[in-house]
Amino acid sequence: MVRSGIGYLFPGQGAQAVGMGRAWYDRVPEARELYRQANSRLGWDLAALCFEGPAEELAKTERCQLALFVTSLAGLEGLRALAPEASPSAMAGLSLGELTALAAGGAYSFADGLYLVQARAEAMAECAARHPGAMLAVVGLTRDAIEDTCRRTGAVLANFNAPDQLVVSGPVSAVEQAAAALKGSGAKRVARLEVSGAFHSPLMQPAADAFRRALERVTISAPRVPVISNVTATPAATPEEIRDLLVKQIVSPVLWEPSVRRLIQDGMRSCVEFPPARVLSGLLRRIDPAVKAALLNEPDDLPKLSELLASASR
Repeated sequence: MVRSGIGYLFPGQGAQAVGMGRAWYDRVPEARELYRQANSRLGWDLAALCFEGPAEELAKTERCQLALFVTSLAGLEGLRALAPEASPSAMAGLSLGELTALAAGGAYSFADGLYLVQARAEAMAECAARHPGAMLAVVGLTRDAIEDTCRRTGAVLANFNAPDQLVVSGPVSAVEQAAAALKGSGAKRVARLEVSGAFHSPLMQPAADAFRRALERVTISAPRVPVISNVTATPAATPEEIRDLLVKQIVSPVLWEPSVRRLIQDGMRSCVEFPPARVLSGLLRRIDPAVKAALLNEPDDLPKLSELLASASR
């Protein structure tokens, strides 16, 4: 049950933007320390990549997932330092964002989270290089129509993002066939995503296998705050369940709309989207426009959160 009515949402790959996190780094020592720790542990300048780019390097899977993980948690550290009264009752994250949410909920340490995200990203990038794939965002067709196209082309449904936005994934040839068929079926929009592979599809099974081995090396605890799983759209409670679902997530559809609806069902009336904030609040408007969202990209956004906290307490 989301007793406070406040949920925390953490973005996934595709939300990145050059300059993300800079304001937190410049103005909040706790956020700056996360970037410093990440730079030291990774052995390369993640902070410079986030703040200065180039965009092409930031978009690479093996860089992007780490950059998003650290930037979102830097925003959380800033929030905790500047608004300690803020307290969520549940959290969710889109794909990579689920790992961020678990770190935010205390399921594992920041250092272990870095290790897991690096292992996941590198495994996914390597798998994508060996098994070329692609992904499509589809707007304006029913799930049944898209599933029918997938059956005929060999593609699969990979993301249930909003009532009118789904994502298709699979081998390049299958996705290209699906794109032509979906356009012919009257989709309002069919857009190829700028990702390196067929994420959340069976092509990623080698990455899932590698990530399972990485998870075995990390101590995982039950999170202090419920974290909704992308695979089941329900909270993952035990360490064993968390491990299992994080592995399955790599090859399974992301149930984002059902996850958000679960949060709403449990009482979420407002939410905070952590940096880089933009994508998830846009999806939220399509899922349920009555739920208020605060986009927390920099310290100057904190007054919006204060308004949400005040409304949630009423």
